[in-house]
Amino acid sequence: MSRILVVDDEEAIRDGLGYLLRAEGLEVVCRSDGSSAIDAVAHDDFDLIVLDVMLGDISGVEVVRRLRADNTVVPVLLLTARDAEADIVLGFEAGADDYVVKPFSQRELVSRVRAILRRRELDRHEGDRERRAGDVTIDLLRHEVFVAGVPVRLTPIELRILSLLSEEDRAYSRRELLAAAWDTSFVPDDRSCDGHIANIRRKIEDDPSDPTRLLTVRGVGYRLRRA
Repeated sequence: MSRILVVDDEEAIRDGLGYLLRAEGLEVVCRSDGSSAIDAVAHDDFDLIVLDVMLGDISGVEVVRRLRADNTVVPVLLLTARDAEADIVLGFEAGADDYVVKPFSQRELVSRVRAILRRRELDRHEGDRERRAGDVTIDLLRHEVFVAGVPVRLTPIELRILSLLSEEDRAYSRRELLAAAWDTSFVPDDRSCDGHIANIRRKIEDDPSDPTRLLTVRGVGYRLRRA
């Protein structure tokens, strides 16, 4: 049974999410603030963290940032306000994997959660595969990426996007990258792809403002350079 950590300082939302996800057959642990969430992850294993951006003690973005200092594996789904685009950008920069805008429908949230968990399960059962594109090496089994022999730390969604880009020497559209990364046709807003690409560039490029490995193909999407 998959274990979900739900973090929200509003009791009604927290309890509602807990009830909804338990009805889907998931094990749910709830926390009301960022500090207790960080402590929970340090002492227990989770398959997904559903995290509100606006918390009473420290922001959800800061929670993601602290978690990613030690844990690059567990996916994080942010809950954010409709007009908080800056929070979404900051969340992706910190290492979040996806977001849902409040108010959200139960169907949308469950679909996002199921997509993340399905993708995580597929990752666990993939064979020992290593891919190369230029001086970028991707070890899918060990969740490791090396650039010119130097290890870099990617989040699960970043790793899957980079892995897809390494499959063929061609440009991939934003929708194509997100659909493949989540293994579903129900994907986040195209803009979230740009956020993930920006994060990947910060980690694999010598100069993210002038990328030489992960290239933009105008009018199409992105391509990973082979040589």
